[in-house]
This record gives sequence, C-alpha cells and structure tokens, in this order.
Amino acid sequence: MRILPVMDLMAGIVVHGISGKRQEYRPIESRLKSSCDPLEVAKAFRDHFGFAELYLADLDALGGKKPDLAVYAALKSMGYGLWVDAGIKSAEMATPLADAGIERIVVGLETLQGPEVLEGLYATWGAHRIAFSLDLQNGIPLGNRAAWEDGDAWTIGRRAIGIGVQVMIVLDLARVGVGRGTGTEELCSKLAADCPDLEVIAGGGVRGIEDVQRLKSCGVRGVLVASALHDGKLRKEELDEL
Repeated sequence: MRILPVMDLMAGIVVHGISGKRQEYRPIESRLKSSCDPLEVAKAFRDHFGFAELYLADLDALGGKKPDLAVYAALKSMGYGLWVDAGIKSAEMATPLADAGIERIVVGLETLQGPEVLEGLYATWGAHRIAFSLDLQNGIPLGNRAAWEDGDAWTIGRRAIGIGVQVMIVLDLARVGVGRGTGTEELCSKLAADCPDLEVIAGGGVRGIEDVQRLKSCGVRGVLVASALHDGKLRKEELDEL
C-alpha cells in the first residue's frame, strides 16, 4: 500500500485544505511540527514516518501562476520523490516539471483542457511519468466536462484508461480536510476490478487506519493523506502493518 503524504502549497507555505475552498485555506496546524514551512513539514514527515515520497498540490500554480520550482528542487535535494499537481492544462505546461526531474507529473481533470491533451502528454512523457487525477466535487467530475462529452466519473475514468493511464488518483475535493472519509470506495472498487493493472490511488478525507484498510479491500493501492498525519490519527506502526 503506497502512502503519499500531501502538502498543499500556497504563497510559499503549507496550508490546510478544506473541501476545495482554496480561498479559505489557512496555515497548517500540526502535532508533528509547529512550522508551516514546506521543508520543515517534509522533514517532520520523514522523522515521524520515514516517508520517501511527497504529493504536492501547488495551489498557486493551480490558480494560474508559475510552478514553485525552487521548492520542488529543495524537496528533491532532501531525497524525496515528488508527485506534483501544478495545474497542467496543456502538454507544454508539463515541460518545466519534467525538466525539473519530477517523478510523477499529476494531470488533474479540474484543469486539463481535454482528453486530446492527455493523449499528447502520454505520447510525450510516457505512462511512467504521468498520473491522471479524476477530480470530483461531491461525486461530480470537475473541469471541462464538455470535452469529455459530459460523461460521469466512471465514463471519464474508463476513457482515460483507454488513453493509456496506468495510475489514477480518485479525489473528491468536497471530502478534503473534513474527516468524512473519501466517499469514493464504490468507484475505486469498480475501476480496480475492471482494470486489474491500474494503480488506483484514493484521497480526500482519510480519517485513520480503518479508512485505509477499507480502501485497500476495494483494490486501492495507495492513499493521499494529510490531516490524519498532522492530527495523530494515523500512526507509523499502523502504516507499517499494511
């Protein structure tokens, strides 16, 4: 089971994501570290849990600004493998991340212009560099739905798999940071069963080890976690037993 600790970056600090309402995000409060500096938070993740990978949501880049390449480089210098969502809309926007050595460039449905761009990204960078994020809000797909023929989450997910997606993040933003579970177990289970080779990663609202175990039983191979790490509801010894 892959555990990906999440850092939401805004204006150079780590913030607490809540339901995708980015204008309401505030500096993170954590039992692990009093600082909200990304390098300090990353160090705390390593010291407490031994993590070697990080998932970064660059909220400024998602809002249209340039990606924070300096922070990415600093985190990579600490030895972290990075998964980065920097609001990729077009194939060209992935080039700076690829050149920076980002291990997994996350392409989110929320910002992606359409399936043709996804096809171009896979043709250029390959399935080993690209992860597709099936972004939802209360189960409804986000982004340019018309480009996906107004399909539901399942239809869009299946089309993405047909394009060549091998790693799919299923993320309902309405669940982020509110401690109600991911709410996507049925969809994740269906995707995993329909495509056994697909690495399904779930995120948004993971409360503790019971949620992680339930997702694992649905065929999910990885989880994105933030709040449950910071508030102590997920402990290293529990994760080590997965």
